[in-house]
Amino acid sequence: MGEMIDLTASCGHIFQAYLTGDPHALRGIVVAQEIFGVNRHIRRVCDELAGYGYQVIAPALFDRVERGVELGYTAADIARGLKLREPIEEAAVLRDIEAAAAKLAPRPTGIIGYCWGGTIAWLGATRSKAFKAAIGWYGGGIRAAQDTRPNCPVQLHFGAEDKSIPLADVAAIRQRHPEIPVYVYDGAEHGFGCEERPSFNPRANEIALHRSLAFFAEHLT
Repeated sequence: MGEMIDLTASCGHIFQAYLTGDPHALRGIVVAQEIFGVNRHIRRVCDELAGYGYQVIAPALFDRVERGVELGYTAADIARGLKLREPIEEAAVLRDIEAAAAKLAPRPTGIIGYCWGGTIAWLGATRSKAFKAAIGWYGGGIRAAQDTRPNCPVQLHFGAEDKSIPLADVAAIRQRHPEIPVYVYDGAEHGFGCEERPSFNPRANEIALHRSLAFFAEHLT
């Protein structure tokens, strides 16, 4: 449904992004990828969100180290994704998501991210003023950065059975930020929103998507 386009970050870095949705849409969403690149799943997420009346863009954050990365969900893919992510600094990610937001301007724009992207959504909320709302799905790095203050409303989603994000971390985030709605889904593991992973949980995904859409509808005005 969409197309790959080129964007230029403030540092001059040229990278690709998947753009989809009505070009006349009144609201925009930046989708922050997992550690698997802007792959088929992330493009499907973008197309689904676009179907609710948004223009949506997913910056290819791995272009900082290798262009055109699209990984699956095997153990080897996970290892490669982690290796690709390692040298990418937060400041570089911030420039890339801000360039993506600028592509959607002047629409009110939110950011939503999954896995690594969930942490990136937190980065967008706390270290940028480009977004009017931010949503993180199972962002494992949020706990370490919880002392930063968001510049926009934030909503967070976690799986109760996520072995990579202890419930103690979720509790710490809740305690530090009682103003943020934090949802935990019983029986859901890490990656519960990805239909291509064994951990996909259709029920948790449906509820989290409904809550995410309602949150954006409330704040992207």
